[in-house]
Amino acid sequence: MTDEPVDNAPTTPATTHLHSSSHVRVELPAQGRDGVALVSIVRPEVLNALSFEVVGEIADAFEALDGRADCRVIVLTGDGERAFAAGADIKELAVQNPTDLAREDPFTHWDRIRAIRKPIIAAVRGFALGGGCELAMACTLRIASDTAKFGQPEINLGLIPGYAGSQRLPRLVGRGRALEMLLTGAQITAEEAHRIGLVNKVVPAGSLMTEARALAHTLAGKAPVAVRYILEAVAGGLEMPFADAQDYEATLFGLVSTTDDMREGTRAFLEKRKAAFQGR
Repeated sequence: MTDEPVDNAPTTPATTHLHSSSHVRVELPAQGRDGVALVSIVRPEVLNALSFEVVGEIADAFEALDGRADCRVIVLTGDGERAFAAGADIKELAVQNPTDLAREDPFTHWDRIRAIRKPIIAAVRGFALGGGCELAMACTLRIASDTAKFGQPEINLGLIPGYAGSQRLPRLVGRGRALEMLLTGAQITAEEAHRIGLVNKVVPAGSLMTEARALAHTLAGKAPVAVRYILEAVAGGLEMPFADAQDYEATLFGLVSTTDDMREGTRAFLEKRKAAFQGR
């Protein structure tokens, strides 16, 4: 039995559990929930540590939701109050060697997560360390409870980050702060994570899921094709020279300008009403 935080959200319609596995619970939105799905890591006895199997199950869940028209936004969290995900499964990691890693190739699961086309909001309470911090950074946006702690402590185990932590962290917080966190292995508070740009918002622990769902509902109300192209423009453009990125954005702008949602959005603006986007 795990302790759950008090959540001040109003009672919501029942959800349907789909694609759930032994360590990952998926709740698909019921009618009236505006296309928001909830994915929870359920290993509270080990602070939701990320074994290779668990990361694969998270990728499976994301891919299943990515293919559903009735899901527009995914919220990811960890079960219980103590951890979002406290890192990799150290028992599993300690016995690995290059041959085993090449055979199991857990890194492909992270490529699958990176390829998801819908916004993913990390709702972080408790520890988000090592792989947990990397998983939060792999999400589109991050909301943290005021009890959350972030860090990349791999250096303390004689390791370096293995799930793109050394790449995503400097892109989010800058080279100097990233190197400080990576080289010291120190944990930082949610408030410090917000100050340096690692998280988008810090909220009281009791309202974390309420705030995460509210943000998800806001995103779910936007034009789905435009949302996807914004994600593609940012992710792809950051890897290109500026001139190439600008051309890439212009190409995506041209594509989104042909959608029914663009015509609906502009028509609604002129008619002074709320747009009803269909994802077409």
